[in-house]
Amino acid sequence: MPNESADPRARVVDAFATHFDHAPPLLARAPGRVNLIGEHTDYNDGFVLPVAIDRACWIAFQPRDDALLGLESLDTESAAAIELAHLPAQREGSWVDYAVGVAWALGEAGLAPRRGLEGMMSGDVPQGAGLSSSAALELAVARALAATSELPWDPARMALIAQRAENAFVGVKSGIMDQMISASGRAGHALLLDCRTLETRHVPVPPGAAVVVLDTATRRELVTSAYNERRAQCERAAAFFGVKALRDVDVATFEAREAELDDVTRRRARHVVTENARTLAAADALARGDLAEMGRLMDASHASLRDDFEVSRRELDAIVEIARAQAGCWGARMTGAGFGGCAVALGEAGRAETIAAEVARRYEAEVGLKPAVYVCTPSDGASLERV
Repeated sequence: MPNESADPRARVVDAFATHFDHAPPLLARAPGRVNLIGEHTDYNDGFVLPVAIDRACWIAFQPRDDALLGLESLDTESAAAIELAHLPAQREGSWVDYAVGVAWALGEAGLAPRRGLEGMMSGDVPQGAGLSSSAALELAVARALAATSELPWDPARMALIAQRAENAFVGVKSGIMDQMISASGRAGHALLLDCRTLETRHVPVPPGAAVVVLDTATRRELVTSAYNERRAQCERAAAFFGVKALRDVDVATFEAREAELDDVTRRRARHVVTENARTLAAADALARGDLAEMGRLMDASHASLRDDFEVSRRELDAIVEIARAQAGCWGARMTGAGFGGCAVALGEAGRAETIAAEVARRYEAEVGLKPAVYVCTPSDGASLERV
């Protein structure tokens, strides 16, 4: 787990200096993310609206003369030595798989790293909370390997490579959102992403708004089987409408034929179809500074995820309701795949710390779990720093 007691940037710099007797020449960083709206739309070729957060995976490193990737994870107190020219074919079931997967996927894309590196890695993106700690790790490794091998850094292409690493090597069938926002985020902005075309639009987050991440202290249970089940239900719905994906069904078309669907398929499809419409409306509301409308859309998204897609749980519902009751909170919803993890609230910047503290106090009193609550700043995507 990430070490919450220390700034990960300082931690990797200090550890590198202690181990190698000099300061690290290079620092790679890639952020986690929180999705403001657009849940379970990505694998339906739809729209999402995430922000990169100011919590990230950091690697302090120096190039090697050979093709060895040597990394020590300060968070897990474990190390890996990976021969880039002879990558292991078997997964270990640890963070190492993500690093190996990125190296493998770079090679598959014709960008095989020619030169290795050695360094220290740490992060403060909570694991298992739905904030994309895995994408942060993937993009940080990709950024570091691109630097040592002088590979061209194209954020969208690197996001696709990192996604391939997770899908084909690690074996997690994620959509493109996590890697794309970690690679392409912009400070002060959300990213409207079309998951079919990969077209993006940076949408400014008004300076008077704050993003508050609410970690319920529950971790996602049964998420893989439930995710696969929801995905299959969406595919059946798309086949019923005769389209490639539910992205191609608008609200009017759905409403005209929804009575022909069985109850479960109807509710799953209704969530995706209406969530796509909400996400596009939310991007427009955010762009024009209509935070009340943005909050209303977030609230509607949570209700849809809870009732139609059925991926919420008691603790998520509780923390969302507590957040909504706070003065200065425009709206709140669960975020991520569901069944545990985090919610996200949009609040007045001047009241954000008060909202966070009060939500934490009331949630612990009502639910009996101690949440982690973060006021987050929309941040830049993956970056390289020369020290």
